[in-house]
Amino acid sequence: MRPLFHPSIEDVTVEGILHALADPVRLALYAKLAASTCSRSCSSLLGVSDNTVPKSTLSQHFRVLREAGLIRSERRGVEMQSSSRCAEIEQRFPGLISAILAARGAQQRTDAPGPGRRKQRVRKAS
Repeated sequence: MRPLFHPSIEDVTVEGILHALADPVRLALYAKLAASTCSRSCSSLLGVSDNTVPKSTLSQHFRVLREAGLIRSERRGVEMQSSSRCAEIEQRFPGLISAILAARGAQQRTDAPGPGRRKQRVRKAS
């Protein structure tokens, strides 16, 4: 079995973090891992988005997060356990992750339709 690649914290870049978290599903996965006090199995995060994410796609999302240095993964039997590297990233880039997660929360609050309000559709310009 091939060993998992985890970049050293010195090799983690802002560009890599922003690229990895640009995908809404990866951002949701990372937010769940960052909020968790322990490592989580990949299968426990299957329902992280509105649509069910296939396991193969989920594996690719975890690979991108891992290679960007955002998470640490470990094989335990047939499962992969992942945890966030928030503390390490906070030391390297103070406030970056908390700002991204706060912006995500603010966006979710403004995007969510309230009682009697419908979510507006974005129309494409012709």
